[in-house]
Amino acid sequence: MPYLLRRFGHAIFLLIGVSVLAFVFTVLAPGNYFDEMRLNPQIAPESIVALKTQYEVDRPLPVRYLHWVGSVLRGDMGFSFAYNSPVAPLLFIRARNTLLLTITAMLLAWGIALPLGIWSAEHQGGVPDRLVSSGTAALMVIPDLALSLGLLVVAVKSGWFPMGGMVSLQFESLSFLGKIRDLFLHMALPIAALVISVLPLLVRHVRAAIAEVLDAPFLLAAQGHGIPRRTLLYGYALPAAANPLISLFGFSVGTLLSGSLLVEVVMSWPGLGPFLLEAILARDLYVVIGGVLLSTLFLVGGNFLADLLLYWADPRIRTEAGT
Repeated sequence: MPYLLRRFGHAIFLLIGVSVLAFVFTVLAPGNYFDEMRLNPQIAPESIVALKTQYEVDRPLPVRYLHWVGSVLRGDMGFSFAYNSPVAPLLFIRARNTLLLTITAMLLAWGIALPLGIWSAEHQGGVPDRLVSSGTAALMVIPDLALSLGLLVVAVKSGWFPMGGMVSLQFESLSFLGKIRDLFLHMALPIAALVISVLPLLVRHVRAAIAEVLDAPFLLAAQGHGIPRRTLLYGYALPAAANPLISLFGFSVGTLLSGSLLVEVVMSWPGLGPFLLEAILARDLYVVIGGVLLSTLFLVGGNFLADLLLYWADPRIRTEAGT
């Protein structure tokens, strides 16, 4: 338990540090939302001054940060100048859509990477291993942007998938199964882009972890006792290689989240990516800060989940934590 409390404390300090840096860098960046308003001749200068006073943008930086922290504790996360609304509800809707993509892509990527990596490790140096190594090497050199654009071209040429968005205009009039099919078709290309981008990394790490334990004495002894090959690989080798793979799971969360922001922009998925880009261009201060903090929270949450799994899977960690 002290191990988990220590890791939780590290996560809290990381979130505080990110919030401070995000707030300082965003506030000190040249220009703000009200500078853009000055370019509009229909808005009186007095109105802009009144708005700046209302939102306290001219107060000292530490005071503004503490005021923002108070709004986070209240669940508002600041106020969006562009939407004239608290930031939290705006972010949570987009975050839900981003998590839908990211979690689905993560489950699918790991579901493919584990058997493929184990199969490659089982045939070290053979034709299957060389095929998997060549395929992952080819996929790793494709930039995420080029991959997303290529999938969009496939959608245009084939006509099988929608070009963007999350649902069709007639979504509400569809049956339950029709809604699921419509959502699946809209998710297919963004999820494919995310899975293809992260799959080579996962497959190579799974292969390396399994290959490392295949020559372990206990596995050779189990093989000598006539244990079936499938049981040997999935029942013995995979648990023995769990520690590095669990750590890789936490890293894959960050990789998929960062990749999803670009994929969402290219494929017009209504997640955090397009929303943050729009906020940055509009200099909507608290939306940008809230988006950065929420993305960091997802990343920290993924790593903390990996720590929980390590604590559960490795008795050595529990023993060290108890001493």
